[in-house]
Amino acid sequence: NRAIDRRLPERRSIAITGAASFLGRNLVGILEEDPTVGRIVVLDVTTPRTAGKKTRSYRIDLTDPSAAVRLAETLHAEKVDTVVHLAFLSLPTSAEGWAHELESVGSMHVAHACRDARVKRVVMGSSTLLYGPHPSNPNFLAEDRPLRGIAGCRFLADKIEAEREMQGLARDRPETDVVTLRFAPILGPTVTSWVTRWLTRRLVPVMLGYDPLVQVLHEVDAVSALRLALDVEGASGAYNVVGDGVLPISTVATLAGRAPIPVPRPLL
Repeated sequence: NRAIDRRLPERRSIAITGAASFLGRNLVGILEEDPTVGRIVVLDVTTPRTAGKKTRSYRIDLTDPSAAVRLAETLHAEKVDTVVHLAFLSLPTSAEGWAHELESVGSMHVAHACRDARVKRVVMGSSTLLYGPHPSNPNFLAEDRPLRGIAGCRFLADKIEAEREMQGLARDRPETDVVTLRFAPILGPTVTSWVTRWLTRRLVPVMLGYDPLVQVLHEVDAVSALRLALDVEGASGAYNVVGDGVLPISTVATLAGRAPIPVPRPLL
């Protein structure tokens, strides 16, 4: 039996922050069924319901000042080769100080731990919204466009800072593949976000005089892209993950069975 075991490829150990998020819990469920994955390491304050026999859960709060040390110790102990960083909010919050500690400072903790543990690959979930809605933008934004967000919007600014932490990791450790997936707004029956909340209204408010073209992404495609990013050898850098083509925002509302209601900008 030992001779047979030596011939088998070593199964991977994958750690996931934000494992209780939509993307995290779905990824855990998929990896539980993957024979090439030997261990799933959950790094979160909550264990997702999709966790099974492969999953080992560590209660680590990224807002804790000692999070980097605990993360590094865990990555070493579990011989983690890949880290998936998904600890980001899908809805804005009034607790902006806490959100900053979670997303911006928390990403710094994750980057430090990955350096210390010398992981082979880091995959981070991000958003196409970070480019920002600026008049100088071209119709289609490539990954090399600057991340400008929206002035005064901490919800986006913290995520931009998180990306910069991962870019710093990529510069410091070129032997580590750092992949950033910038997802278009994700829609689907099991997603809860600011976009899905907007579409739950029977009458959907839109800005009077404007019908911008947008891109969205189905939840199944988002999870599939995340899973693919774990396996493509040599992949690194940022990737926009969006649906094919564009739709007017009024059409998105109509396809969701809602009635778009134009509202003057000051009132909106």
